Amino acid sequence: AMGWKHCGVIPLRGGQRGVLGAAGADGEERVSRVLREKFPRASAIRVVDISGGCGAMYEIHIESEEFREKRTVQQHQMVNQALSEEIKSMHGLRIFTSVPKT
Repeated sequence: AMGWKHCGVIPLRGGQRGVLGAAGADGEERVSRVLREKFPRASAIRVVDISGGCGAMYEIHIESEEFREKRTVQQHQMVNQALSEEIKSMHGLRIFTSVPKT
């Protein structure tokens, strides 16, 4: 049996309380879809929710030709920009970028 997920609760306007982010596989799928659109030349994209399915923290691995000739910090900025909307509901993001071996 799976244990209970403990997801952080963030206060919304008007005193309502909302659970953080899109939970689990839905969130992973949504982030993957955005990355596939923004990085059409990517040869590999892997998104893992590392917050126990809460959608609060993701680990992202992208291998793409678009990163060639760019410094790591620039590659990470490209990913952050691509996910600017999704990042608003996250606590954190671990990004791993690479270039396909020729």
